[in-house]
Amino acid sequence: MVDRAGDTGEPAVRVWLPGQQLAFGRRDTRADGYDRARRAAADHDFPPVERSVGGRAVAYADTTLAFAHAVPTDDSRTGLDDRYETAVTTVVDALSDSGADVTRGEPADAYCPGDYSVRATDGGKLAGIAQRVRKGAALVAGSVTVADRESIRAVLTDVYDALGVAFDPETVGSVAAAGGPADPTPVRRALERALAGESPTLRDVTALEV
Repeated sequence: MVDRAGDTGEPAVRVWLPGQQLAFGRRDTRADGYDRARRAAADHDFPPVERSVGGRAVAYADTTLAFAHAVPTDDSRTGLDDRYETAVTTVVDALSDSGADVTRGEPADAYCPGDYSVRATDGGKLAGIAQRVRKGAALVAGSVTVADRESIRAVLTDVYDALGVAFDPETVGSVAAAGGPADPTPVRRALERALAGESPTLRDVTALEV
């Protein structure tokens, strides 16, 4: 998707359900407790996988959504902060349209901490955003916890303990806990509309099915 955006100059959006899993970042794989963390994830029925980007462990329940927005770029050295800011605003607007009371930011000792996150106005983190830049295009991506936060809290508590990383399970939020739907389908559609709406060529299409 990113390669095509770079080659054609046309943006692309995908929103999907990746399925239950525990995704470890590169920093996690170098930790002394990594093997124990993988076993903990498996014990909670969250199959452990590794991702090529940085960041810390993230748990995906069956209702967790992932999203990706491939954005053509003229210069890979510019626009990073603007794309982040746009993505955070877009996710906040989409989740608000779904009925959730959310804002940007995250509480202390949250999972996979980062500067570009979305949290319930009176609760925990429910979305995080990352970015990778290649020649000709950038990929702005992230995940949204729609429901099932109790199982996510449980697995992350044991995984972060094994990794020796500070984590407060109360910082795990969800769209449902923030007043939105527990069904990922309307949340997915809201994200598709919001992300595609940033780009005139995508306003009348839904997410790519891959």
